[in-house]
Amino acid sequence: QVQLVESGGGLVQPGGSLRLSCAASGSIFSINAMGWYRQAPGKERELVAVITRGGITNYADFVKGRFTISRDNAKNTVYLQMNNLKPEDTAIYYCTANLRVSVLSTDRDYWGKGTLVTVSS
Repeated sequence: QVQLVESGGGLVQPGGSLRLSCAASGSIFSINAMGWYRQAPGKERELVAVITRGGITNYADFVKGRFTISRDNAKNTVYLQMNNLKPEDTAIYYCTANLRVSVLSTDRDYWGKGTLVTVSS
């Protein structure tokens, strides 16, 4: 059984910073890409950033220059450093990982339950 658990969300003022973490645990053979999505009230879930096992990153245009994704492969953990936060960044942030649970299994996506980020004065 695989679990992805996010942490680090909360309330922050505009211009502030937060660092999200997501740790994958359980029966894991290997993890490919890891990433972050978000869903604001009344909107569809959207990609924020993704990072490959080798460290190649890709960002949504609306976070370029403000957010940084990183990962620690030894800890099966992905991070999202969010700087210069704006009210429109308010959303539930979800962690995702593409992984396999054994050498014979196929790759599939797993999701965390999300962590709420609120940007407000």
